[in-house]
Amino acid sequence: MNRLLFLLAFSVLAGAAAAQQPQPPATMYPAPPPAQAPTVQQGAPTTGLSSPLPAGAAKVDRTEIASDAEAQLFVDARKIVWGRHAKLKGAKPGDVAVTKQGNVWIVKGRIDSVAPGSEGDWASIDGVVEKIAPGVVQIRGEVAFRVAKVEKGTPCKVAGVLNFKRSGKSQVWRLAEGDNPCDGTRENFDLVYEKAVEKRPVPTQPKRS
Repeated sequence: MNRLLFLLAFSVLAGAAAAQQPQPPATMYPAPPPAQAPTVQQGAPTTGLSSPLPAGAAKVDRTEIASDAEAQLFVDARKIVWGRHAKLKGAKPGDVAVTKQGNVWIVKGRIDSVAPGSEGDWASIDGVVEKIAPGVVQIRGEVAFRVAKVEKGTPCKVAGVLNFKRSGKSQVWRLAEGDNPCDGTRENFDLVYEKAVEKRPVPTQPKRS
């Protein structure tokens, strides 16, 4: 009987000692590093984007005319009104020219502020017309604003596809993206229709005898 109890006690002690010994790590943990890092797809190309990467934009080779009536009106846009200084005494509009070069319409213009206290400020537009639709003219290019008190007179620009919108019977196309990117001011940059005045020769009066 004593011999049986001794064997049982020995078995229990041996099992406890074996449980306390550290076990070797599993052969699959931690996993070995991969022979090659996984590949990733390249990002989308930066071509064909508008501002702030206008240089990569596709070249406009034809102006799309979706509204003949709008086109006939816009071709006579001749003045620029700049809302930032428009209400100052002595303010005058600037000039803009809409021309056709083959199948592409070109828009270039500038306004130099002459109102007292704003001398030296100017705004300009330079671009090509992508599309003319009812109430909207889309121009790919840039509009720059130079204000002496903003960024120490450094011109601030908005570029890319710019939307000039007109409503109802208005003869004004206003730049929708017209917030100055430097100080957030709403510039209210307008292109204004002005029909060219035809100069007719003055008939000569018959001489009185």
